[in-house]
Amino acid sequence: MDIYLIKLILAHLIGDFFLQPNAWVKDKERKKLKSGKLYLHVMIHVALIFIVFLSFDVWKTALTIGVIHLIIDALKSIFQTQKNARILFFVDQVLHFSSIVAVWHLFYNGSLNIVFFNNPHTWLLISGALFLTLPTSIIMKVIIAKWIPDNQPDSPKSLENAGKYIGILERTLIFLFILTNHFEAVGFLLAAKSIFRFGDLKEKHDLKLTEYVLIGTLLSFGIAIVTAMLIQMFIA
Repeated sequence: MDIYLIKLILAHLIGDFFLQPNAWVKDKERKKLKSGKLYLHVMIHVALIFIVFLSFDVWKTALTIGVIHLIIDALKSIFQTQKNARILFFVDQVLHFSSIVAVWHLFYNGSLNIVFFNNPHTWLLISGALFLTLPTSIIMKVIIAKWIPDNQPDSPKSLENAGKYIGILERTLIFLFILTNHFEAVGFLLAAKSIFRFGDLKEKHDLKLTEYVLIGTLLSFGIAIVTAMLIQMFIA
């Protein structure tokens, strides 16, 4: 990767995540365009460009990044509500990184190498990873629907859709572990989940619930392992 792009990304990460206190974020949300912290935050980003490049010759780059950053953050503060705060955070970061790439291309003639997108192995890996997210969750739900006990694991005390996202994360990790030939990590993950999950179930003394969770866990792990090994076989 080009050193100029790395420096621009580093400056952004430091400015947005290390040098922006939570109090500043709250102030921007409350006062919006009237918040002095908004403009101070942008000035820090501009200063960081000079620091990471150790030169004042990059003033055009710094100024452009600063103006774009101000526009993006200003629009975010105007349109952000309690309901859309989470999605706007990701939109905000995508726009920032896109603008960084655009500035890098404009001032440093940078170009991204996207040859790997023409490789069928890349699309196979992406397809496998996506299959192990929501599609597998739906498949598992259909398979084990008839065994759902009356006292389901998703009780009022548990987080909303926590089981689904835990399953997606564990399958993604298994996928990565197998593709990188770290099979022992899969066993460690299963052991770790068993300790926490079945420790809670032990207190409930519910055999049906325990069996239901065990079926779901083994099915989730099984689908992830088979998918990863099939993809590994096709790539080889």
